[in-house]
Amino acid sequence: MEFSIKSGSPEKQRSACVVIGVFEPRKLSLPGDVINQAADNYVTNLLRRGDMEGKPGSTLLLHNVPGTLCDRVLLVGLGKEKDFRDKEFRDAVATATRTLNEIGAFDACLTLTELPVKKRDLSWRIRQTVLMVGEALYRFDRFKSKKDEVRRPLRKITLTVESRSDLTAAEAARSQGQAIVAGMNLAKDLGNLPGNICTPTYLAEQALELRKAHSLKVEVLERADMEKLGMGSLLSVTRGSHQPPKFIVLRHDGGKKGGKPVVLVGKGITFDSGGISLKPGPEMDEMKYDMSGAASVLGTMKAIALMALPANVVGLIPTVENMPGGNASRPGDIVTSMSGQTIEILNTDAEGRLILCDALTYAERYEPACVIDIATLTGACVIALGHVASGLFANDDALAREILHAGQNAYDRAWQLPLWDDYQEQLKSPFADMANIGGRPAGTVTAACFLSRFAKKFHWAHLDVAGTAWKSGEKKGSTGRPVPLLTHFLLARTGANVE
Repeated sequence: MEFSIKSGSPEKQRSACVVIGVFEPRKLSLPGDVINQAADNYVTNLLRRGDMEGKPGSTLLLHNVPGTLCDRVLLVGLGKEKDFRDKEFRDAVATATRTLNEIGAFDACLTLTELPVKKRDLSWRIRQTVLMVGEALYRFDRFKSKKDEVRRPLRKITLTVESRSDLTAAEAARSQGQAIVAGMNLAKDLGNLPGNICTPTYLAEQALELRKAHSLKVEVLERADMEKLGMGSLLSVTRGSHQPPKFIVLRHDGGKKGGKPVVLVGKGITFDSGGISLKPGPEMDEMKYDMSGAASVLGTMKAIALMALPANVVGLIPTVENMPGGNASRPGDIVTSMSGQTIEILNTDAEGRLILCDALTYAERYEPACVIDIATLTGACVIALGHVASGLFANDDALAREILHAGQNAYDRAWQLPLWDDYQEQLKSPFADMANIGGRPAGTVTAACFLSRFAKKFHWAHLDVAGTAWKSGEKKGSTGRPVPLLTHFLLARTGANVE
């Protein structure tokens, strides 16, 4: 998708279609008023006749509107003006984009970026518009023999601003938005790939491709390297699989030389059968998404490389396949982690924490400013928060506030859950330093408590994205979350305006 930023009157835009908003009941946005005046009240006359009320999700396509230079004008319902907030703005952009793509408008001028959104500035509106256009147009049809063809797909969008003085800020936000969309699309593509294609080796190859395309440093550790490091916990998960494990290290050195990096750790279980503690059959196909944490790290690293972000960021991806087999780990096995702490494996389906704990210990060598791990870790998080918010845990309240704020700005929200010592009792084992599960009560909390035992040497946060990394049902597919949250977090740390 090609984006451009322009200032100027909407009726003078030479385009296949100009998009204007309509508030409920039948109130035109400011650009809509301008077009209506140029058209001698043509638009308001239609609205008075009841052709459109302005309800959210509604559209009305007008042809040959007098006084304009565009072929068509698309009216998009915005709902009640007093209720117009972040969600309503994003929904309006998504509705406009889908409609434009369906009607065969090769290019369009979107004036929705001029709409006032409470507590949001122009940069936010531009960035979110680009994100929602990317979301609305994303398709994954790589394995379809017959593609779903669009007659004349949307190729170019002009985003309008009120004044020429807004152009510089709008261009910067557009560039950021396009970088984030590129990162999200990479994360989505990787998540949507089947487990027979997207293996640990494939993820490592994708990291090496990023190194070729961008200024990233990449290293891939093999099984022998992990054995030498003492990653007994990670390696216990891969024992039942024929796919070799990989430990991927990516570096973006955009900040001050020697500056402490932010470390992102992504869970990379490319397929999770549950191992010996085999999962039930229904919806097991969705366990290809158990590498969504890894995909989000790769997507975020691509986005910040495209932005040339002035920050030091390290991405760590422990990636394995969890399969049953004659050599697979058994419930009751005891393994030694890289930290030296021993773990009694009571459930082989609680494997994500077993690979992440060794990655967290590995992160110590960077003396990080902070560490954030991202994992589709627990079904309990889905029960607690559904599919709206990601679960957040942190051993540092200031870091938690930063992440929560970034999530709000990105509209990729998280909700903080407790990490109290009281819950640690559930992880006691009579035979090892800890068990890998703490029973059914507070399952998402005890999983985070397990990880916290390996994150005592740095400021650390854990994002459980089991409910937000993909959608099930008719719209099944990866969401690309939490790439927007992570990129907004990193942008804010560099002082960029992402409000």
